[in-house]
Amino acid sequence: MQTIDLVRVAVALVGGYLLGGIPFGIIVPRLIGGPDPRTIGSGRTGGANVSRAVGYRWAAVSGLLDVAKASAAVLLVIAIGGGDVPRILAALAAIVGHSRSPFIAMHGGRGVAPATGGALIIAPVILAAIFPVFIITIALTRVSSIGSLSASLIGGIVMIVVAAVSPLAPIYFVYGVGVPGLIWLFHLDNIERLLRGQERQIGPSSGPAATSAGTGDDQEPANRATEKRP
Repeated sequence: MQTIDLVRVAVALVGGYLLGGIPFGIIVPRLIGGPDPRTIGSGRTGGANVSRAVGYRWAAVSGLLDVAKASAAVLLVIAIGGGDVPRILAALAAIVGHSRSPFIAMHGGRGVAPATGGALIIAPVILAAIFPVFIITIALTRVSSIGSLSASLIGGIVMIVVAAVSPLAPIYFVYGVGVPGLIWLFHLDNIERLLRGQERQIGPSSGPAATSAGTGDDQEPANRATEKRP
């Protein structure tokens, strides 16, 4: 039994990482003949930079695929009979794979989309509860990264509280800490710009910041690269 559990954990870690690493933010623009998002804007492969490369519609497609790949990683573990530990490890591995993809030289997005995909299977109620936080925060601040950071932090706190007052396995504490921890880690440059008051906003801006839109995956200074429109 222990050997089977170790195999499932290995499948969760390797499968989650490889599935999470599929760079749909590059694949979708390439399929439609658009520019590689790594060559423009922030150079990231998340929703915001893909929208700069090929527009919001195709960015939504790649974003949904990024959500789905994390869900698939967890469902794969469920299909082989994996319990709570390998399921959560698969979800966390998918976030890491998305942000440090082995297929594109350890580059990627911020991890918000795959975090959402994992939560759809593991904690859908909590995801539904924090989604309004994400939307309202962005509506009030017009800063996508603040929405991502706030929603992930609140979701993690809620998960920890739920795990503390219910008979959930201890691995859910790891999940409650791990998801926001990874998202905040992959947003460190955004956090630095927020502290300097230089983070870009969604929509028209009268300040020095350039405009952007997306899921919080890749807001970075526009002067890192010249944007090329298809």
